[in-house]
Amino acid sequence: MLVYGRNVALEFLQKPEKVRKVIFQEGFRDEKINSLVTKLNLPSVTRSKIELDRLAKGVHQGIILEVEDYQYCSLTDLISKNESSIIVLLDHLEDPHNLGAIIRTCEAAGVDGIILPKDRSVSVNATVMKTSVGTMENMKIAMVTNLSQTMATLKKEGYWIVGTAMDGKDYLSLDYHGKIVLVIGNEGDGMSRLVRESCDFIARIPMYGKVNSLNASVSFGIMVYEVLRQNRN
Repeated sequence: MLVYGRNVALEFLQKPEKVRKVIFQEGFRDEKINSLVTKLNLPSVTRSKIELDRLAKGVHQGIILEVEDYQYCSLTDLISKNESSIIVLLDHLEDPHNLGAIIRTCEAAGVDGIILPKDRSVSVNATVMKTSVGTMENMKIAMVTNLSQTMATLKKEGYWIVGTAMDGKDYLSLDYHGKIVLVIGNEGDGMSRLVRESCDFIARIPMYGKVNSLNASVSFGIMVYEVLRQNRN
């Protein structure tokens, strides 16, 4: 797996056992990174900007790291006995920037973990790593084959499942005390039918301007902090 950007590089260089190779752009200047790579005696090569541009899918800032593939956890690893536990379930989210932003917010909010479907969904890649910089190592992410079955398992473990849609109840009117799963739907289509039918409650964030929806990561941020507020009172 290739990751890139100076902040991402610094993050991985703190745990160098996951780094297989460092690819520098000709003329790369960053005293801290250069010093760490030399001190850790990591394999490194220097290539032209054109070659790095071909390897990276975004702005690489002159450095690319070849690292071990991200290791997903199991659903069991996410389930908690804590009565204020929060899990986030992403129903076929497609934008890696949204996933990266959600991971960052999850870490800040102390969320127990994130669930992704294996098919037709964004997965952890270089863009996600860069957007969520500094938080990936602190967040558990599980990848499952069937969201509906996963939701049924979580209900048996005492979780209430709250979906998000434009025709739900005002999110401030709902009671979020207890173990909660927050469901965020696809950027264009929202929640799938089966996932929606598996929810206990559907929440809506009121819109007061001309737009009728918010970015998925923004919606999640609003929702998760209301859950936290209620569980701390």
